Amino acid sequence: MSGGFTTSHFVYLVQSIGWTLALSALAFVLGGIGGFGVMLARISPRVWLSRVALVYIEAIQGIPLLILLFIVYFGLSVYGYQVPALVAAGMALMVYSSAYLGDIWRGCIEAMPKPQWEASECLSLSRWQTLRLVIIPQAMRLALPPTVGFLVQLIKMTSLASVIGFIELTRAGQIINNSIFQPFLIFGLVGAFYFVLCYPLSRWSQSMENKLNVSNR
Repeated sequence: MSGGFTTSHFVYLVQSIGWTLALSALAFVLGGIGGFGVMLARISPRVWLSRVALVYIEAIQGIPLLILLFIVYFGLSVYGYQVPALVAAGMALMVYSSAYLGDIWRGCIEAMPKPQWEASECLSLSRWQTLRLVIIPQAMRLALPPTVGFLVQLIKMTSLASVIGFIELTRAGQIINNSIFQPFLIFGLVGAFYFVLCYPLSRWSQSMENKLNVSNR
């Protein structure tokens, strides 16, 4: 053991929060773009496209995120592609997020009342116009709480990127603990930092959900 916990260690942990947030933002934004495409495919009137999207969702949801990380980081290197840890983690989390967000948003779209679709048809709106002007704006309000809830989970799941060497909050805690061996203190701080990041989002998600349910009480 080489000394105790110092201010430098604390600053190092705080700085690693930035990488955790960067990875979360990268995965959420790219996963959201992919999830929107998955959602459109899932609700497509083309049966084959809807089934392809369903297979994709079920396949990704059935594979642990850790395995996806290994496939991207170690699997691509077998074929000569040396992928940086940030890129590999971002790609794996993007794929993982796209499946879950696509399924969440698909459920919100399908939860819209059928008269909304029928009224749009009476106005001679195309399917895309109906989605863009009528259905999606209403579904966004319904989708916001579960989407924020998934973001909270995504922030915590970035800790798995430590297994491929990406230095985010959890990996920074491991590095410090390996040098001073004070696991209770260090990982207690790491857990507290995750709590500070996630708790406000969780409360916001619950608050929005309660507001949406006011009319049902």
